[in-house]
Amino acid sequence: MNLDKLQQWLQASNNDLAYISNPTTISYFTGYSMDPHERIFSLIVFKDKDPFIFVPALNVEEAKNSKWDGDVYGYLDSENPWQIIAENIRKRSNEYQKWAIEKNNLSVAHYQNLHNEFPDSNFSSDVSPFIQKIRLYKTPAEIKELKAAGAEADFAFQIAFNAIKTGVTERNIAGQIDYQLKLQKGVMHESFETIVQAGANAANPHLGPTMNQVKPNELILFDLGTMHNGYASDSSRTVAYGQLNDKQKEIYEVVRKAQQKAVDAARPGMTAEELDSVARNIIKKAGYGKYFIHRLGHGIGKEAHEFPSIVQGNHLILQEGMCFSIEPGIYIPGFAGVRIEDCGVVTKDGFEPFTHTDKKLRTLPLKD
Repeated sequence: MNLDKLQQWLQASNNDLAYISNPTTISYFTGYSMDPHERIFSLIVFKDKDPFIFVPALNVEEAKNSKWDGDVYGYLDSENPWQIIAENIRKRSNEYQKWAIEKNNLSVAHYQNLHNEFPDSNFSSDVSPFIQKIRLYKTPAEIKELKAAGAEADFAFQIAFNAIKTGVTERNIAGQIDYQLKLQKGVMHESFETIVQAGANAANPHLGPTMNQVKPNELILFDLGTMHNGYASDSSRTVAYGQLNDKQKEIYEVVRKAQQKAVDAARPGMTAEELDSVARNIIKKAGYGKYFIHRLGHGIGKEAHEFPSIVQGNHLILQEGMCFSIEPGIYIPGFAGVRIEDCGVVTKDGFEPFTHTDKKLRTLPLKD
């Protein structure tokens, strides 16, 4: 069990307890998910005692009826949550002095509240790198969920392509995607805001959908994903609406070739940097290196973006069970943008994508 691994880490690192504050991390360890909004949601794990979940009173019964079979404590909005957390920790022991916290998540305000309750404790240990490491390798059960999320993304692309017509806005297309996912597949949450970018808007990689209207003879970029049983999909495709000019076709083909070469090259034993170079060198050789302005990929799992980065300077050795994206792009301001992305898993034989929408240039006919 993952909680056993965390307790073993606490013992090996000479820490007494871990305060887990990231809701995604809590879900990973407990199977219980919720969005606390501005309230307190935490998991306290001890090196030698049973852990407990701490939630708002609104969520106590939900947590008790979840996959989590440990203790659950709650607090009313009128109560001081930090005092109640402290009371329940001291019921287990008054000797805990060394804390491990998620330094990449815990807010300064929440840290100060904890420190006020335990002024003599040491909060210098960071559990985040350990959590990143164990979340890096996906189990067969996790990979099954990621594949299911990928199938939903493939379905979303079909909705997207069918929604394209002259004059429709990017936001209208994004709305149709989100609505039809809910209506036809029961998908209640996307893994991030659906991105639809027509024409020159696609030169801004993370620009959300606008009221920009689709015009004939331009490239349209889609970046989308869903959440399936707590696991994310994330995929990008770029399509032609009408007839493209030679430069539009060229940048598409350069990106397609770079992405496919990287997918084919990924395998255990190579480094993240080496994989990034496979795609980056193709784009550089074609003369578009300065327009590839981001890393090749990012990890995926319970979040759409997680550890590791597939990027220059990262000498992490790729191993079986690691899941990440491969998504080269070319973004030419004022002209167009192209990105093609698949997330997948490293296997003993190479890289298995979770999405399978065709990557050959798709030319959609004009329609009003």
